[in-house]
Order: sequence, then C-alpha cells, then structure tokens
Amino acid sequence: MLGRGLSRISRAAARQKRIPARPTLPLLNVKDRPRVQQEAKPIVEPVYLSLTPSLKRARHDPPADTRVAALEPTVFRHPMRRDILHLCVVHYRDSLRQGSANTKTRGEVRGSGRKIRRQKGTGKARLGDAQSPMLRGGGVAFGPKPRDFSTKLPRKVIEMGMRVALSSKLKESKLGVMMRLYWPNGKTKFLARKIDQLGLRKTLFITGHLHEGLEQAIRNIPMVKLITAEEANVYEILKWDRVVLDLKAVEYFEEKLKKENVPTVPLALLASEAPVVTGTTPSLSA
Repeated sequence: MLGRGLSRISRAAARQKRIPARPTLPLLNVKDRPRVQQEAKPIVEPVYLSLTPSLKRARHDPPADTRVAALEPTVFRHPMRRDILHLCVVHYRDSLRQGSANTKTRGEVRGSGRKIRRQKGTGKARLGDAQSPMLRGGGVAFGPKPRDFSTKLPRKVIEMGMRVALSSKLKESKLGVMMRLYWPNGKTKFLARKIDQLGLRKTLFITGHLHEGLEQAIRNIPMVKLITAEEANVYEILKWDRVVLDLKAVEYFEEKLKKENVPTVPLALLASEAPVVTGTTPSLSA
C-alpha cells in the first residue's frame, strides 16, 4: 500500500511539472513608462511669387509690381517625382487613343464558302474557301479589333502629379500669376498685340472663371491656349513652355491639392511685400 501511495504522489508531481505556470499579475505599484513625445513638424513658409502684368487691368486692381502672390507650399513646392509625372502622362495619353482599328476575320468577309478546288489530285496546295487569310481579299488572322486603351490611376497619384507639375514650372521660373484673366471684347487683333507686348507666346492660360470675351478673342491666336482650372491636367502643364494662372485658378488648385496635415503659415493670397521672392514672372524676351 505504501508503494502505491508513493507512486501516486510521484505521478501527481510529474503531472504538476508538465502543467505550465500561470501568468503572474503585474504589481500595483509599478509605474508606466513615459511616452516618447514626437517632434513637432516644422511650419512651412509660403512661396512668394511676383505678379505678372494682367492682359487688361481693371479699375480697382493694384499695379502688378506692388503686389506678390503668397502660394501654398504643399502645392507649389512639392519634391520632384519624375516617376509620378510619367504615370500621369501615360494615363492621360492612353485615354486619348480612339481604339477604333478594325479588321474582318474570314467569317466576316463576304463571299461563298465553296471549296476552291478538290483536296487531292491537282498537285497544288490544299485550299478551302476564298475567305482564307492566305489569299488576297480574304480575312485577316489575329487582326486588330475595337478596344478601350484607357488605364486606371489612383486619384491621389493624379493629385500628386498636379503638385509636381506646378512645382516644376515654378522651379524653372515658368509659372506666372495674374490678378485676373479678362478681355473686354472678342477682338483678336488687339489681344494678340497685347500678348506679344508681354512676351507671353507659347503660354497656357488657366483661369478659374472663363470670360466669354477672352475665350472668343484668344481662340484664333496661335501658340496660346486658354483652359479652366477644372480642365487642367499634368500633360497640358508639362507640354507648354509657360503657364499663367489667375487668382481664382490658384485658389482652386490650393483648395483641391492642399495637404491638411502639414502646418503652414496662414497668409492672404496677395501681399504688399515678401521677405524672399522664390520665383519670378515668365521671361518677357523669349
């Protein structure tokens, strides 16, 4: 009996060793580790750009040489990303392809399905009907059919492409800002003379509000183009040598492309003076 009792005790002790130990509760007087404080993001200063003289100055507009435009740095001072520009340009040009090329297969070519000659006994190659791709006037094997060449691109990638395109034009001193894009009538001759006087040939004008007189007058002037801010894209901005925006177009781009998680200095769009002017108006001599 004593041996059986000892064996039971030894088996119970061995079983107890195999059971994992229960986790111990943390002590109540243990203090938590202090949280690591993240460094505050630096405040980004705006981009100052001197104004370009307007095509037609309004009565209450200040002179262009007395004002500078304070641009949003998250939109007009974005790091250069050539890969993003390439994706946006390819995406836009894919959408321009018509994809209307079409050829007829042997089943779509009009004609009889009679066999041209018998299979054997003539010494010639075997042939089927006259619509064979091997014969002149027959169908096309593996020819093109109508298709959609457009591709998809995330919205955030397109928005980044717009920031990079605008920032690249500003960095190259080929971006200008006007008070307004306005012309009182539809006369092309006088508007062309004014554009030559300002040296703004080969320029893309982007406006936030399309004026009927300016649209009619600029339509027949070569080497210039007028579009709205909603129609602007990366391809058009990179294609033209210069880009000129009005204040409404700047407000539109800043509202659509601004990054909310980056602290910036709040300033009005127009200022009387700037500490440092990081850009200039487009060259008037070119």
